[in-house]
Amino acid sequence: MGVSVSWRLFRRMQYSAFAAGALIYAAAATYGWSVLPWTPKYKLVWMLLYPGAWFLATLVILLATPSLRGLMKAHIWISFRTGFGQSVISVLAVTLVLGVAAAFIYSDTTDAAHGGRFPTSAFTAYAAGVGVLLAQAVLVRRIERDPALRSRIEGPA
Repeated sequence: MGVSVSWRLFRRMQYSAFAAGALIYAAAATYGWSVLPWTPKYKLVWMLLYPGAWFLATLVILLATPSLRGLMKAHIWISFRTGFGQSVISVLAVTLVLGVAAAFIYSDTTDAAHGGRFPTSAFTAYAAGVGVLLAQAVLVRRIERDPALRSRIEGPA
């Protein structure tokens, strides 16, 4: 038996949140690359390599540490059970959070382009957040393979 419609909607929301977050980061990096006055090497290090390390560290720590992985799986399960990602309101809430984060990174980058400090913290924090979104998407698939939970997400395909 396949998974229920509500689980498919929830899983799709997790994947969509990660994809949207990654695309927003890519757009912000592209924007930053074009407007920030620093050298290409400096921008590469502080917009891609350093934030990429935080992305990978966040992802690996969440997936490789049993206690954190368990907390994330519990969070994901509670989110599913409360209907998150299955209604218009919850989809709008995720969109709002991603939009606010995008506005922050764009604002920080624009300030830097006009004489402010390089927006390293904005890029790094956003990259770590995208790492969390990917960890959630990966853990959704692991929940599907968990025999204890599988029976609770099965339904007509």
